[in-house]
Amino acid sequence: MRIFTERPGRGGWRLGLEFGPAPGPARTLVLGGARSGKSVTAERMLADRRDVLYVATGGSRDGDADWARRVALHRERRPAHWRTAETCELEPLLAAEGGPLLVDCLALWLTDAMDACDAWDDEAWAATGEARLRARTGALVRAWQRTPRRVVAVSNEVGSGVVPATASGRRFRDELGRLNAAVAEASQEVLLVVAGQPLRVKGRGR
Repeated sequence: MRIFTERPGRGGWRLGLEFGPAPGPARTLVLGGARSGKSVTAERMLADRRDVLYVATGGSRDGDADWARRVALHRERRPAHWRTAETCELEPLLAAEGGPLLVDCLALWLTDAMDACDAWDDEAWAATGEARLRARTGALVRAWQRTPRRVVAVSNEVGSGVVPATASGRRFRDELGRLNAAVAEASQEVLLVVAGQPLRVKGRGR
């Protein structure tokens, strides 16, 4: 709601009210562990919007029946009028004008980025992989910070779990922690979902 005054023609001053969308955060990060309810929480935040573009970063996995079942459950849960894009090219979407974006999720985006940068191999990581990945994540965070759209992103909180047994697993955990921290810093609202309950970490919400 906006309160305003105006003076039409030569008449006296007039007080008016203008109603519109409730002000709130433009950039929200929703964190949580496996089966925490983080995706459901993110979807509920935009449930009243018809113009949502749901950005699935996981893609398809041929021959993986469990993954196909999970994807199908996500699709069934989303409103039928939402559009879906399966891509890891987030920067052009963030830069464009348009309706809300729901990105699910940043962990799978990072997996794809590490594949592209050959970041799983120790030698490649030391040679160029680390620098290439830093450039990719830095570009994403800048696009997130500058986006003109209402955006909600989902990501896994992995810092409290079991320490991975392999060097590449620990690298992924560390890089996801860094990415989450950078996106959270550039967000106006951050939620941590525990056992289906969203806990506010940053921001006041709507």
